[in-house]
Amino acid sequence: MRLRFLLSALLLLICNCSEHSSPGRELKESTKPQSLPILGTLPEFTLTDHTGSPFGTDQLESNLWVANFIFTRCPATCPMQSARMAELQDRLKVKDLWAEITLVSFSVDPEFDSPDVLREYGKRFGADPQKWRFVTGMRDEIWNLSKDGFKLAVGENPPDQTTQPLFHSQRLVIVDRNRQIRGYYDGVSQEGLDQAESAIRLVALEHSSATQ
Repeated sequence: MRLRFLLSALLLLICNCSEHSSPGRELKESTKPQSLPILGTLPEFTLTDHTGSPFGTDQLESNLWVANFIFTRCPATCPMQSARMAELQDRLKVKDLWAEITLVSFSVDPEFDSPDVLREYGKRFGADPQKWRFVTGMRDEIWNLSKDGFKLAVGENPPDQTTQPLFHSQRLVIVDRNRQIRGYYDGVSQEGLDQAESAIRLVALEHSSATQ
């Protein structure tokens, strides 16, 4: 009886060790890559960039990109948003993945923000003109893209608010190579910038894994 008890205990110990301490299982779980959810898919679009050239989903094909919405005469969050985007540019340009990333700032005030105005605005923030695009177009196109494509707020403020006639989101949006939205991050805080950079790395890793 004692021998049978000892054998049963030994078998139970072996089973427990196999289930909870399997090196293969631990390795598989620890190396499983994180993944960001797909939050929507953007429609195709063609607008005009700061050089006066057509710019849209055709030019962004196969790129991971970061988008935000600003306007150049905005006295509120836009200068901070653009400063954060400039910081993101500086962080990413020294990384290998910079070659596959584009930054895109859409103006929600196209009546004022012509390509020339956007080009000068970009210079204020040290924008790389090939990698950070400032985009304008027809008012309805920009606004519908913000509201219906990116699912972000944009609209008119009351007429008496002359210092800021428009309101818009301050979010940074991460978009993958398939025009899929992968994350929204605060575009004015340091924490939001750090989170966006981490998200960019995750999506870039996902792209690399898919091509191997």
